Amino acid sequence: MTHRILIVEDEPSIAELIAINLSHAGFEVEKAMQTEIALVSMREQLPSLVILDWMLPGKSGVQFAKELRANERTRSLPILMLTAKSEEADKVLGLDSGADDYVTKPFSLKELVARVNALLRRQTPSQESGPLAVGPIRLDPVSHRATAVWPNEQPKIIPLGPTEYRLLQFLMSNPERVHSRTNLLDQVWGSEVYIEERTVDVHIKRLRAALAPVDCDRFIETVRGSGYRITKTPTHT
Repeated sequence: MTHRILIVEDEPSIAELIAINLSHAGFEVEKAMQTEIALVSMREQLPSLVILDWMLPGKSGVQFAKELRANERTRSLPILMLTAKSEEADKVLGLDSGADDYVTKPFSLKELVARVNALLRRQTPSQESGPLAVGPIRLDPVSHRATAVWPNEQPKIIPLGPTEYRLLQFLMSNPERVHSRTNLLDQVWGSEVYIEERTVDVHIKRLRAALAPVDCDRFIETVRGSGYRITKTPTHT
């Protein structure tokens, strides 16, 4: 299957350069200079991944990413954010908005293509394991769906972005074990992708936020000085 990439970038020269390199890498590419045009394209057909510039006319990439994550249809859409902002606080804001990864300008086109490939690999549902369960949390790799199943209650869907799903899947596959940030980066993001350990903290925060409405966030525990784990017996009730 050929993946279709939507580039939302208002600088034509940058958009064209990215498009040419992605086309050479075997992707179908579509370009949009602003979010309104991107939305029209998405209504017709969802892309496999969105490359989203931070600074856009009318509506910023950060705001657009938040809207995509709040929409059921686009919640699981991988988002790679482009930004000229290189400060840690700016990167965290981009990830907090819903981006799965970021690349700072100026960037290497080879690195950009590598990150696109890595995001798409992580998006592919794993067929290797069966359904997983930790406490009330259930995860089905085939349907790519997470649910909360409490006694005497109807199962409730847990809305997860693609990275949060992969993170939860790895934690549930290895319950009660403490995983360092470095280990989580290698296992969830891939050892070939070079991003900061702080990225893990941002996505753990997003995972807990998704679990909180169904009272499951307490099953993800922080082990001070070591990392994170998922437990069947949380210390906080």
